[in-house]
Amino acid sequence: MISQQIRSWTTRTAIAGAIGLCSVFGFGTAHAGSCPADKIAPSGQGQAQNNAPAKGVTDTIIISTELSKEAVGINDRLFRLRKLVVQPGGVVPWHSHGDRPAIIYIISGEITEYASTCAVPIVHKAGESTAETHATAHWWKNTGSTMVVLLSADLFHIKDDPHMM
Repeated sequence: MISQQIRSWTTRTAIAGAIGLCSVFGFGTAHAGSCPADKIAPSGQGQAQNNAPAKGVTDTIIISTELSKEAVGINDRLFRLRKLVVQPGGVVPWHSHGDRPAIIYIISGEITEYASTCAVPIVHKAGESTAETHATAHWWKNTGSTMVVLLSADLFHIKDDPHMM
């Protein structure tokens, strides 16, 4: 009974923390790292797809909770919070958010995003956040000389690779 109460408290705390993180960082900070209005392109007509593999990226799952066991009752999904560390020259490979929305918060450093919906690269700096929606297909590269640390909160399919970028 006590372990069930602790698990329930831990799950509620994790969800509340992630929601708080998303609301504070996702909506309360500047979204300076976004595509300039005059450079927005139809999906697939922005930055070209890059087939470079993951390089110099550490992906740590901080916490997750199975949403089918929560009041929202979403089957086959985890609400997941990860920390990604991207070394200088590191690459987060091309991927899509067609069915996996996410919110990213840059903790430290500066990283460049190459999105299929933007005609120019997008630079994201520490303290900025960005939403990754169903229209997002992109890759990221650390073109600087210092490591980049970011947090990613997403709705993840349980059947997929847990370290899917």
